[in-house]
Amino acid sequence: MAHDTDIALRNQVMYSIYVRNHTKEGTFNAIIPDLPRIKSFGTDIIWLMPIHPIGEVMRKGLAGSPYAIKDFRAINPEYGTMADFKLLVDAIHAQGMKCIIDVVYNHTSPDSVLVNEHPEWFYRRPNGKMGNKVGEWYDVVDLDYSHPELWDYQIETLKMWSEIVDGYRCDVASLVPIEFWVRARKEVAEVNPDTIWLAESVHTHFLRSHRDRGNIGLSDSEIYEAFDITYDYDVEDFFTAYLNKEISLKTYLRILMFQDGIYPKNYVKLRFLENHDHPRFRARVKDPRAVRNWTAFSFFQKGTTLIFAGQEKGIAHLPDLFDVDPIAWERADMELSLLMQRLGNLKADAAVREGAYHLEAEEGVDVVNGAYDYEGRTLHGIFSLDGKRHDVPVDAPDGEYRNQVDSELVVVENGMIAAKGEPIIFTHYHPKPPIR
Repeated sequence: MAHDTDIALRNQVMYSIYVRNHTKEGTFNAIIPDLPRIKSFGTDIIWLMPIHPIGEVMRKGLAGSPYAIKDFRAINPEYGTMADFKLLVDAIHAQGMKCIIDVVYNHTSPDSVLVNEHPEWFYRRPNGKMGNKVGEWYDVVDLDYSHPELWDYQIETLKMWSEIVDGYRCDVASLVPIEFWVRARKEVAEVNPDTIWLAESVHTHFLRSHRDRGNIGLSDSEIYEAFDITYDYDVEDFFTAYLNKEISLKTYLRILMFQDGIYPKNYVKLRFLENHDHPRFRARVKDPRAVRNWTAFSFFQKGTTLIFAGQEKGIAHLPDLFDVDPIAWERADMELSLLMQRLGNLKADAAVREGAYHLEAEEGVDVVNGAYDYEGRTLHGIFSLDGKRHDVPVDAPDGEYRNQVDSELVVVENGMIAAKGEPIIFTHYHPKPPIR
């Protein structure tokens, strides 16, 4: 995290929208009626996936990848006009939410404005032809940040958009020089000092492969010099390993606690179960109670919570990135909206922002026993990730407590709580020490 990152971001919920596939119309205007529903989840920030024109040369699919951008300074005409975009942002602001847009500064489409106007700004293969450093990304060509004029152009572009939006989600930020991001943050602050900077930091194996080939590959610890929030990809492989039963929950939580100790005190992580690059969580975990517990755990974790549009309906189909594939809202598999609304309210607790954070599990038991200790109270989170009933030891006095997830009473007896397969979040207050 940058030295001035506001840890209030840990209390926030972000909602990701792919404009093309959020509605049948696939436009900015069609999103506006949905904003009150999105706000109801406690959403603070809406992240719009790339809003710019898409290249046609080497296009993937019929509609093309939104990450193969033709012009960083223009609006995709399929989504609407610049005026339409501004109306959407105004509507987001009117709901008390902020709007961030995708910044894809590692590459452009092969037929981009910059390719035509500044071909010297692009990476060249040994044969002198433009190319990229990730073979499967055949629909893009990489930018070469050894050119100071490119830095000027990109930062001026950011400053232009900062007159409208509140921040940026920066695609594969780890492949762009950290010195560029540091300068960009400083200069954009002249337009909007409260700009939100989210980095798509990368998996460690992807990072190492770039470093091994002599390319730029920034770790999260480096990325945090310029960014407020980074992706959770530094531990995502362990998340997958746990889902695949290759490691125990106890091991996975120890890794999360290790993560909590390796970054400076005001670090913020983006916590998610799914995104546009990964399978829908509902396709990976079938049991509805397990899904509800995982959802609650993602809100409980230290960091900004991400909801990928459609997740609130338990939709298992991942919209196609390269074609028109609207979310089938009417075919929702399960309803998580009410749960997310309650969790969104809980996310605002100051303990989630500043409390001492603990996660643990007993070996062989798929129950997260989490806590935040803060100002004379403990916020407990008990999450049965297998959706089953468990008796769980809890460091709270015996007695009755109100489950803040569903308002039901939960009982601690002999230091144990009976978790019936649904998420439990409750608070106990510590007795004040006697006055001497």
